[in-house]
Amino acid sequence: MIDRKLTSRIHYFLDKYPVVTVTGPRQSGKSTLLKNTFSDYTYLSLEDPDVLLLAQEDPRLFLKQYPAKVIIDEAQRFPDLFSWLQTHVDAVGKTGMYILSGSHNFLLMERISQSLAGRTAVLKLLPFSLKELTNARINPDEPDEAIFNGFYPRLHDKNLKPAEFYPFYIQTYVERDVRQLVNISDTSKFIKFVKLCAGRIGQLLNLSSLGTECGISQPTAQSWISVLESSYIVYLLKPFHQNFNKRLVKTPKLYFHDVGLACSLLGISQKEQIFSHYQRGALFENLIISEYLKMQYNQAKEPALYFWRDNTGNETDLIVEQNGRVYVWEIKSGNTYHSDHFKGLRFWEKATGKFPDGGVIYGGEKDLSTKHGQLLSWKNWCND
Repeated sequence: MIDRKLTSRIHYFLDKYPVVTVTGPRQSGKSTLLKNTFSDYTYLSLEDPDVLLLAQEDPRLFLKQYPAKVIIDEAQRFPDLFSWLQTHVDAVGKTGMYILSGSHNFLLMERISQSLAGRTAVLKLLPFSLKELTNARINPDEPDEAIFNGFYPRLHDKNLKPAEFYPFYIQTYVERDVRQLVNISDTSKFIKFVKLCAGRIGQLLNLSSLGTECGISQPTAQSWISVLESSYIVYLLKPFHQNFNKRLVKTPKLYFHDVGLACSLLGISQKEQIFSHYQRGALFENLIISEYLKMQYNQAKEPALYFWRDNTGNETDLIVEQNGRVYVWEIKSGNTYHSDHFKGLRFWEKATGKFPDGGVIYGGEKDLSTKHGQLLSWKNWCND
């Protein structure tokens, strides 16, 4: 099993809380991590009809049979169990009693806020990070390879080609997950909506345009975006909250949690297509932003990530608030240096009066110190 960065944080919080919750997209490796790392815990999945029936028919007996050191996978399948867990862990008063896992963030968090608030740490496990693959000596040679393959564990564990994984992933996701969250009569229209989102990576979210092109209302488009967010398909990067002037945009930008999935939705069937694809720059930008998300989640932190843009188009791609400091990054897919790479950082300096910490992350191999700022290779910038 490839070592996951989140493992140490799960161990840490099991010593602090009676319950630890691990959420994340389907197939991100949650079950594999928990079963292999915590072999002294009893593993139960509420996907198993017998286990689910026992929990539903007699929750008290269920907890009596499994009083502690239990992993409950797909916990969102029976959310009423959370209230029984609250009573049980309060009565026992020990840490590390249960690990809950699930792929429906909305359903999990709704019940956690009602029943387990203050009793559980909530951690997020996304697909592999570049650092995790590098540590396992699975090194993509170039950005386009990393973008095309994506990071879902099964691709690398079973040596699957993207075309052998992603279409089935989308089909299963829609049939098993989406139908539990929202009533969709025409799944083909929903899949079209997801594909339209892939064509808008790195753009400001325009629900009206998405709805019109897909043939749905704007409220429906908003509902579907919320479903994609809560099931870890898309990520909305918010605009920076500090107003340096009144012309800043206040609409989030759209990205995918896994860039390989986005490639599949765009109909990219070979790595070589990416080089000349109209979305190459956006896909590379998505790669870096999703890696930053993984780095923060793997440290059990809630990412403070933003972008900055005014209504004339001046922007910086990524702003990170960390340890009381603000880091500003431009993200460029090209593999050669050009002074224009720092244009967004110069606009930031003009708006704030200070050249920012950070620099440019680019598609090249070498880190460079230039008179305009620091240029970091896509391979080297992340040291989580």
